[in-house]
Amino acid sequence: MNLYPAIDLKDGNCVRLLRGEMAAATVFNENPADQAAAFRQAGFKRIHLVDLNGAFEGKPVNALAVENILKATDVPAQLGGGIRDLATIEMWLDKGISRVILGTIALRDPQIVKDACKAFPGHIAVGIDARDSMVAVEGWAETSETSALDLARKFEDAGVEAIIYTDIDRDGALQGVNVEATAALAEAISIPVIASGGVASIDDIRNLLAVQSSGIEGVIIGRALYDGRIDPAEALKMVELSNA
Repeated sequence: MNLYPAIDLKDGNCVRLLRGEMAAATVFNENPADQAAAFRQAGFKRIHLVDLNGAFEGKPVNALAVENILKATDVPAQLGGGIRDLATIEMWLDKGISRVILGTIALRDPQIVKDACKAFPGHIAVGIDARDSMVAVEGWAETSETSALDLARKFEDAGVEAIIYTDIDRDGALQGVNVEATAALAEAISIPVIASGGVASIDDIRNLLAVQSSGIEGVIIGRALYDGRIDPAEALKMVELSNA
């Protein structure tokens, strides 16, 4: 299993939201590149980036911050938020992003995801953000009538590298990751699943490791890293021992 420290970008700053509410943003670092470098120095081998403004506007907004992050660290970075077409995917991959995450467009036009997987094999993930198991899009402002599982199944055999599954009601709330729902989704599909939302302590990582055989490839950690609830060295050591 892999650990992905999260850098969520709003107005050029590194922030954390509470349950996806842009008005409930806490700024943790005004220099996201410095934050990325700190995560790299702490030993993380991957990083998760989200252009929050882009998710709402449907186009890249925090491009400069992302580019500065890519210059500041050499670890693979995955990025989501405001990526809705093949041209934008290609642009980000050319700039050095290793994996592009497609969210809203995966619901609106699943064929674009399939086309992207063919055009950029090994570089496409799908972000499925769920509220009460139903997919939410447009920066979580709109909840659809499609279930997370039904959407995930549309991409079986398409070449998607991972499904990033976020429980919106737990995101940023430090209530604990939804292990049961994440494992159930992972067991129901062949695509590896990355857990996201609600990670509050080292126990959440331990609980996910216990069910990683269901198909859980990794976990995204946000607020719990920023406020010190999870010690990077302890978390990385635990995962390293489990993966050995």
